[in-house]
Amino acid sequence: MGNIKSLQWRYATKKFDDSKQLSSEQIAILKESFNLTPTSYGLQPLKLVVIQHKELQEQLLEHSAHQQQVVTASHLLVICIEKNVNSEFIKQNFELVKDIRETPEKILKPFREFLLKDFKNKTDEEIKIWAVNQAYLALGNLLTVCAHEGIDACPMEGFNAEKYDEVLNLDEKNLQSVLILPVGYRAEDDIFADLKKVRRPMEETIIEIKE
Repeated sequence: MGNIKSLQWRYATKKFDDSKQLSSEQIAILKESFNLTPTSYGLQPLKLVVIQHKELQEQLLEHSAHQQQVVTASHLLVICIEKNVNSEFIKQNFELVKDIRETPEKILKPFREFLLKDFKNKTDEEIKIWAVNQAYLALGNLLTVCAHEGIDACPMEGFNAEKYDEVLNLDEKNLQSVLILPVGYRAEDDIFADLKKVRRPMEETIIEIKE
């Protein structure tokens, strides 16, 4: 499928076929797509928890407003933010840049010093909001890749993040769950799959400015 046909095909899957599982190759594509998501300053304040564990998915169901997709999906993806985006986190990122690109210190130093100062002046809440914004970038990227790969998905904000963090021991990893994304294959009797997509006309949503 082309990009537009893929986006027309996708929808927020309401019912998954729990007899079908994504392949390890498909999951590998989603993991790499997550890792390739562009983030502000390239800092990647995110981690992805990939769950293929029915008992655990059942346990998380009650903390997901009992949305059955959490259980019937092949895999449950949990997008998390780093809780400690501090000077050490930023310095480690620049060391990674240096190792991979062999960028000279004299080029890295001004940008590194700018970021260290900028984040030092931010409140914890401001850093959290910034990190959450990056999580939504990752979600959008994953949804597009899912559509292109013919993988069904249902993005969700409606879950108890504190309970997820508790069940998945995320606090011990200095992580906080932000979004969840069940992925798999739509059930044949999901009536929402065949409904026409509802979008405002493009003449109402697109503003063109030409010379």
